[in-house]
Amino acid sequence: MNLEYTKQDEIADISMKRPHVVVLGAGASKAALPNGDSNGRQLPLMKDLIEIVGLGEFISEFVPDYEGRDFEEVYNQLVEKQVPSEVLTKLEDKIREYCLLLELPPSPTIYDHLLLGLRKKDLIATFNWDPLLMQAYLRNRLRIELPRAIFLHGNVKVGACLKDKVVGIDGFRCSKCGARFTPTKLLYPIKEKDYDKDPFIANEWSVLDSYLDNAFVLTIFGYSAPKSDISAIEMMKKAWGPPEKRELEQIEIIDIRDEDDLHRTWQDFICTHHYETKKSFYESWIAKHPRRTVEACWNQFLEAKFIEENPIPRDCDFIKLWDGLTPLRDAERN
Repeated sequence: MNLEYTKQDEIADISMKRPHVVVLGAGASKAALPNGDSNGRQLPLMKDLIEIVGLGEFISEFVPDYEGRDFEEVYNQLVEKQVPSEVLTKLEDKIREYCLLLELPPSPTIYDHLLLGLRKKDLIATFNWDPLLMQAYLRNRLRIELPRAIFLHGNVKVGACLKDKVVGIDGFRCSKCGARFTPTKLLYPIKEKDYDKDPFIANEWSVLDSYLDNAFVLTIFGYSAPKSDISAIEMMKKAWGPPEKRELEQIEIIDIRDEDDLHRTWQDFICTHHYETKKSFYESWIAKHPRRTVEACWNQFLEAKFIEENPIPRDCDFIKLWDGLTPLRDAERN
């Protein structure tokens, strides 16, 4: 029996059809642009969104002690106080306006490597409002087949034609009826979210449910599972199923938090020892085994083979990055 799984074995192996599902939170965007976007704008997290986006003037009248508090906590308080709807509309407009200004730098980022590191059968599900994932998708889509992306809380760059159930770039037109896409509504961090109320959001969660049910690898990247997302966590847990029925599958958590903390957060998903925590995206299965993550996991954990890494090209321009992935792409096409 051959106990080695070489780089060439991995490149040629596209045997696994089950998807790799990646769930993104704000920490992923922060990791992609730790020093800000191409113009120096900071990527806001819930804990500093009020300050970075400049929402204090809209909030102070109703929540005087907002400073230093998470946006999710403050927004819940605004909803509970039943503030005028125009105040909430101003908040959404201000956040949308800020997020739309965010831009990726011209060189490859974690988001480019993330998209290029997965195959068409895989899924990225993001809670983020920022446009970075879509910007990366647009500049890589003509070079190699990319995974499907869904937007669980809406996105400033995404629009939809609800009549024909077509999703695309906000401002573009539906490929079926020609109507201009309607911007997706941003779903805010209230404790009791009604995911069935908005047709676009409901469809995105339906897609996630289907993929999670069939997933072999689940990566959670920069998503802290805040208290305001209790409904979301319950829906994900239902789709993933009981941990004891996930004896073969693997969970990977990419986060700077302590492992004990991460295990407590995600213990309802984890079957015994079938999980790993990583501090950096570049320690992940996606970065070390691009486009063959499921095959690599299978061979290491189920076949007990010694596997050789085939890391995604880093610290190079897009031409060298795409060229480095050509053997993988050619094997998929053939």
